[in-house]
Amino acid sequence: MKNIIKISTLFLFCTVFKAQQTEVSVVKYEDLEKRIQQEKDKLLVVNFWSTTCAPCVKELPHFMEVNNKYADNEKYKMILVSLDRLADQERVLKFIKNKNLTAEVLLLHDIKRMNIWIPRFEKDWDGNIPVTLFYKNGSKIHFNDGEMSKEDLEKKIKENLQ
Repeated sequence: MKNIIKISTLFLFCTVFKAQQTEVSVVKYEDLEKRIQQEKDKLLVVNFWSTTCAPCVKELPHFMEVNNKYADNEKYKMILVSLDRLADQERVLKFIKNKNLTAEVLLLHDIKRMNIWIPRFEKDWDGNIPVTLFYKNGSKIHFNDGEMSKEDLEKKIKENLQ
């Protein structure tokens, strides 16, 4: 009986708390473009951020709350793209754990080519963060420059998640 209780408790714990990443994948912008296309059957929310960006850090709890709400929807996916330096990869991983980030986190290690990839993602993006892009059926449908409120994030998801 004790084993059944232990197993049930472990199962409950695992279902309540989403598994966090144990490592951060490092990608170039071409890899990120491919990743976005791989999710073309979903509403994809892609947030560009950094651990050193105060507005980014401020909005992440709202993003996680909304992400957790929609995480079980097979037509939805959120990816957080860290623009931290490669040398700060361990700090990003600690940040993921400390802030309980449940969305997939990628580290975009392509700073030297920013002038190439920024306009490829959004021609009106001036390079500031946070920035959130929304994709549906593999095509960009919305660009949010700057901090995004929980209400605006959820409204944009509801409008496009059908």
